[in-house]
Amino acid sequence: MVLCEKSLVIGSKETHGAKLQNYNNTYIHTVEDTVAVEMKANMLFLLVIINLSLILRVTTGNIEIGIGVILDMDSSVGKVSKICIKMALRDFYQTHNCTTKIIPYFRDSKSDRLQAASAAIQLIKDFKVSAIIGPQRSSEADFVVDIGNKARVPILSLATTPSLSPEENPYFIRVSQTSSSQAQPISEFIKSFPWREAVLVYQDGDFGTGLIPSLSEALLNVGVQLKHPIVISPSASDDDHIISDALHNLKTNQTRVFVVHLLPDLASLFFKKAKQADMMQDGYVWIITDVVTNLLHTIDTDSMQGVVGVKPYIPISDDLKKFQDRFKRKNPSQVINVYGLWSYDATFALAMAVERLGRATTFQQQPPPIITDLDAIGISTLGQRLLSEIIKTKLKGLSGDFSLVDRQLQSDSGYQIVNIVGQEDKPIYVWNNSRLYNYSNKEDIRWPNGSNHPPQGWEIPENKLKVGYPDIDGFPEFIKNGTEPTGFCVDVFKAVMEELRLPHPLSYDYIPYSIKKNLTSGSYNDLVNQIYLKKYDVVIGDVTIRANRSNYVDFTLPYTDSGVSMIVPIRKDESKNAWIFMRPLEKQLWLTSCGFFIYTGVVIWVLEHGVNKEFRGRPYKQVGMIFWFSFSTLVFAHKEKMISNLSRFVVIVWVFVVLVLQSSYIASLTSILTVQQLQPDFTDIHDLIRQGDSIGYKEGSFVEQMLKDMGFQEANLRGYDSLEDYDSALSHGNVSAIFDELPYLKLFLRNNCNKYIMVGPTYKTAGFGFAFPKGSPLLPLVSKALLQVTENKLDIISNTWLGKKADCSSGGSGSRSGRLSLDSFLGLFLIAGVSSTSALIIYLFIFLYENRDMLLSDASIHQKLSEIARTFHQEKQEDAPKDDDFLVIENNITNPPPTPENHQVSDDDEAEATPAHDGIETRN
Repeated sequence: MVLCEKSLVIGSKETHGAKLQNYNNTYIHTVEDTVAVEMKANMLFLLVIINLSLILRVTTGNIEIGIGVILDMDSSVGKVSKICIKMALRDFYQTHNCTTKIIPYFRDSKSDRLQAASAAIQLIKDFKVSAIIGPQRSSEADFVVDIGNKARVPILSLATTPSLSPEENPYFIRVSQTSSSQAQPISEFIKSFPWREAVLVYQDGDFGTGLIPSLSEALLNVGVQLKHPIVISPSASDDDHIISDALHNLKTNQTRVFVVHLLPDLASLFFKKAKQADMMQDGYVWIITDVVTNLLHTIDTDSMQGVVGVKPYIPISDDLKKFQDRFKRKNPSQVINVYGLWSYDATFALAMAVERLGRATTFQQQPPPIITDLDAIGISTLGQRLLSEIIKTKLKGLSGDFSLVDRQLQSDSGYQIVNIVGQEDKPIYVWNNSRLYNYSNKEDIRWPNGSNHPPQGWEIPENKLKVGYPDIDGFPEFIKNGTEPTGFCVDVFKAVMEELRLPHPLSYDYIPYSIKKNLTSGSYNDLVNQIYLKKYDVVIGDVTIRANRSNYVDFTLPYTDSGVSMIVPIRKDESKNAWIFMRPLEKQLWLTSCGFFIYTGVVIWVLEHGVNKEFRGRPYKQVGMIFWFSFSTLVFAHKEKMISNLSRFVVIVWVFVVLVLQSSYIASLTSILTVQQLQPDFTDIHDLIRQGDSIGYKEGSFVEQMLKDMGFQEANLRGYDSLEDYDSALSHGNVSAIFDELPYLKLFLRNNCNKYIMVGPTYKTAGFGFAFPKGSPLLPLVSKALLQVTENKLDIISNTWLGKKADCSSGGSGSRSGRLSLDSFLGLFLIAGVSSTSALIIYLFIFLYENRDMLLSDASIHQKLSEIARTFHQEKQEDAPKDDDFLVIENNITNPPPTPENHQVSDDDEAEATPAHDGIETRN
């Protein structure tokens, strides 16, 4: 204020002095001098006005802050955004008591990146703007952001391309949602239908390519494959054939789900051409991205009926309704769009950040160290603080909650999926928090041509499949050529096609592919490759699923046995070995049985030794009795009478075990001696390699290369065309073995079990399957139908063409011994062991209890053990004598035993007589 008053006083003094000089000057009467005086007076008057304006600024407290705005003023986005920016500044300063005021400087980029860059340089250099809003186009923003980074001026842009990253540009702030954020709602929408393929149609340039990575990843996460994208040049016009050629390419493929990512003008032309090409009909799915959906009012939608669009979801609020009413009243020729709302919120947030900085917001330029045309714009020392304030700003805006995360607009409102019907975009889904919420049923969606039935997402061009199959002789059970092919594989394919139950049944033409020996023909690999060359739509027949083939085609699930093995001639083994009787039992069973025989004999001896005279005597006699009694039970020849109840229990259990063992042994030995055993000539394929024997295989099959990889020489390999050739080659000794897939070998052995046998390891393969082009939408449907056929009809078809399974059990078991193993008798031995051990424990407990007085005496351990052994060895007698005992006594009295004087006692007599005398003495 003081400075302004001082300037006014100085100006008044200078004017008064000039007037005095003019009056005192004698040469002032000329006309030229009068004009000069008036010019000076006018200049002084203007100076006074400037000083007064400065005084007014200071007294009112408002500091004007320059902000640049770069927009394409001829576009709908540019026009609406300009209006919204002005309304945002007006609304902010009407509702806030501020010390600062933003002065916008609008510049027209004219859709030119150089024009946009030139405008940014001028705004920063000449008008000292503290920030720039815009540009709206990604190509223009790329240039302007580089200038902003260099001058440290924040750039608030509406550009949506992901390639323009805030992480790589410190002064770039994205105030719109990036185009990559719509990839997930698009993928979730596609996932809600049985579509597994989609084609992206995008515009060439940064705008178009930015969506590809995110959309491809999002679709892959939901099991949808993004097919070969179609690129459209921005220069495409109605006169050239760029769009027409692209549409023809789309039409000739099977996929009918298209995601269109074009700018509005190009998208309008594209759909106009699509309608002319009859591609806005039933069965087609068209999905447009947000840039077109947001600006539908700017293009002709007559050719876009039934198209589905994605756009940011803007929640309706009271403030938004009031704003829309004001906008329509003041701008009836314009239609508000989401870019205008984002511009309004961004401007409002910028004004808040500027106001927080206050008087420090004025542009302060740091002189550059090197002056060039670009360096002359200077470096803003305010940019970093203003950038920090903008990032911290959060508000409830017209477009929803306005907040910046990593200098990029974050919206919790999600996306809205709409259906173009008439001139309206009818909401059908809302995507939020990674979930899709529907407004109505799927039947309410109107697809192209007005259909309310969801398209199947794919279509066979001309609705007819070209079915290739191998033309090969000798295997008619699998496939046979004719006016129409027949065989097991053909019937399976027909059953699968019937199981599909499509709205429009598919028709197909069979096309043979020659695979014959000694002719100029191809192999099975060449047949499969015809799909990759787009000559066939599907290949059927005895085609094996292989890893190298799956690099070019996709296979269904297998419908036959998998694996590769070999068959060889068999010979009868009629030789008899002298030790053939040992074969029924395995070594472990023999040893275990012997061990239990001995253990059972020992237990019986312990239980009977004290009460049964047949188990007494000299040591060698007792040992012999142990072995004799146990092994005599094998033929049930034991005659010893059991006295102890415990021993009777043990013998009963053991005899049962022996009975089972004996019966099993006899049955196994009988089988070995009577059943004719079949043995192969070879069992190891490495023996054939080492000996250089010849091997046969199916002509044209992958087995040839498989044999070479194993180490067979090419000169030792023989290709054959039929099962009859297999039989002839093996029977005449032309080859030592046939190496082929299991379906062929099982069919061959069906009538040749007595001549050949399958031996050696089975090398894993995936079995037969139908081949389709890579990513064919028909593949998952066919695989699902194939499962139904496998469960319900495959056995019937197999029995019709391949016959019932042959009983080759005798030949297949030739390499097995059929011997009895220990595992089969573990239960029996467990019962025998438990019963014998239990009886032994019970006996020992009773024995020790009866001799408890001796065990509790004060004798030494040696004396106790000696007494226990003597007591155990001593024969026990019954409490009351029996009639036989009295008879013995009477005989002894009548006929006394011989005395030592007249009789020489033998060892056996002495051993047997001693107990008898002891018995008499006991009774006395």
